[in-house]
Amino acid sequence: MKRFRFGTPEKQVPSLYCDGFSYTETACRYTQEDFHFRVLPTGCVIEWKVDPDTHFFGGLQFYRVDHTGHRLGLRCAADPLTDSGETHAAVPFLATNKGYGFYVDTARSVEFHCGIVKPDAPEQPEGSDGPYVPALSTDALYRERKPEGTTYMTIFVPNCSGVDLYLFEGDTITDITAQYNMLSGGGCRVPDWGLGVVYRCNGTHTAGQILAVADYMKENRIPVDVIGLEPGWQTHAYPCTYVWNPERFPDPAGFIGNILGRGLHINLWEHAYVHPDCPVYGQLRPYSADYCVFNGIVPDFSVPEARGIFAGFQKHLTKLGIDGFKADECDNGEHTGGWGVPPFAGFPSGLDGERYRNLFGTLYAKTMLAALDGAPTVSEIRSIGALAASYPFVLYSDLYDLKAFVCALVNAGFSGLLWAPEFRRAASRKEVLRRLQTLVFSPHCLINAWSNPEIPWLQFDCVDEVRSLLQEHERLIPMLKNAFNRYHDTGVPPVRALAMDWTDDPETYDIRDEYMLGDSLLVAPITSFDTDEREVYLPRGEWEDYYTREPVAPGRFTVVTENIPVYRKK
Repeated sequence: MKRFRFGTPEKQVPSLYCDGFSYTETACRYTQEDFHFRVLPTGCVIEWKVDPDTHFFGGLQFYRVDHTGHRLGLRCAADPLTDSGETHAAVPFLATNKGYGFYVDTARSVEFHCGIVKPDAPEQPEGSDGPYVPALSTDALYRERKPEGTTYMTIFVPNCSGVDLYLFEGDTITDITAQYNMLSGGGCRVPDWGLGVVYRCNGTHTAGQILAVADYMKENRIPVDVIGLEPGWQTHAYPCTYVWNPERFPDPAGFIGNILGRGLHINLWEHAYVHPDCPVYGQLRPYSADYCVFNGIVPDFSVPEARGIFAGFQKHLTKLGIDGFKADECDNGEHTGGWGVPPFAGFPSGLDGERYRNLFGTLYAKTMLAALDGAPTVSEIRSIGALAASYPFVLYSDLYDLKAFVCALVNAGFSGLLWAPEFRRAASRKEVLRRLQTLVFSPHCLINAWSNPEIPWLQFDCVDEVRSLLQEHERLIPMLKNAFNRYHDTGVPPVRALAMDWTDDPETYDIRDEYMLGDSLLVAPITSFDTDEREVYLPRGEWEDYYTREPVAPGRFTVVTENIPVYRKK
């Protein structure tokens, strides 16, 4: 890898806050002269020529995998509803099919223009593409057109006059991404129980109701490893007090002891907008932004004092035996009420709202790890940023389209991230099983019943099928553990798009509904609830059916099954 410095970079960048950051320069075929850099009144631009058949991959995106010819405007957002680049994890790292990838070390909202033709380029397309036929639909008018002629990769970084660009080289995208992950210290370490089944209870449940849920799971032999509590455990949750609600939990220590005594772990929901009734509100206020969210103050977690106060107070929870958190809403919700940190907000550290928005999740995760004081965890978070591979936090969303969730699962590995295609509710028995099948073959098996008055599969009389599926996930834990060990040691993600391992196979480039899990499993979820059929593509190699162990030839074929198609690479 090699770092290229352009202009005068800002000091408050992701690498500044990454404890495991480790940069060692190696030989690189690119030089500073291969890049063109310029400063504009609105920011700075880096660009370089690329082959017309260069393909670009990266980002926790819900609607595409291959960004060739596309503008990717990375911006942290709570509900990324369109194919614009908005995402829960605005990580400015892309990899290509040409043996290199690049990371922009900035907290700004970067724009990647992935292969554009400049009008003054010397190599222009020849001839005509035929008689002009007026388009009669917006889809036809605004369709993406393959670049022709001399193409460029262009990066725009707003509101600054310089930036560091890290370039990585490798034979496959897996090699390239692994180097990016090792730049931050390698993948996260996880305990075995953190790879098991997480069941989040209804947000208004009392201690007694939660214990009843735990007992139901045990009596019905449904494996659950973690019980999650939603907002109702607090005296106030929007914003938060982080204080137990005495009506629902009159004896927190006794309740936690009962849960732990059943062999379960406990995960608590919260967000980092602090209510005036929080016991450390006064201590945190001098280290907070000059704007509120949900009428609560926003601590500046880039400041050690703020992290220390917040984490120190959270230890009244971890000392009771809490070993996981769901860190919610550390993004912005323009599409869901307009809440969030405004870009013009000021923070004691000197950060503005734009940069804090992209750093917030990572700094929040860092703060909660301090509260856990070294205790093993796999926690959840709604936003996280660059250089976060070493944090044992899994991303999730308030969106709920299964097809989009699977695309996010495919894409997460490009950015050194983990994604939870969670199950919340269903309109049919088929939907219950299809959603759970995807969870089973994922790194985080999360059932989130926060809004359900009862256990969500009870109305569909499918407890036997649910039990069988979740038991299958438990059997996968040793394999997942090995995958996470490899992630930690080498940076190779436990979940990978097919284009990562088969970078020289163009057929894999925009496959957004298949992924590799661990070293050898190819998973192809069926994301529709009204069919049992889908097309599968197996890249070159020797394959066998996961269930029958029968050999399966590579290539494209149609499968019809009530199960989830899974294949093992031999």
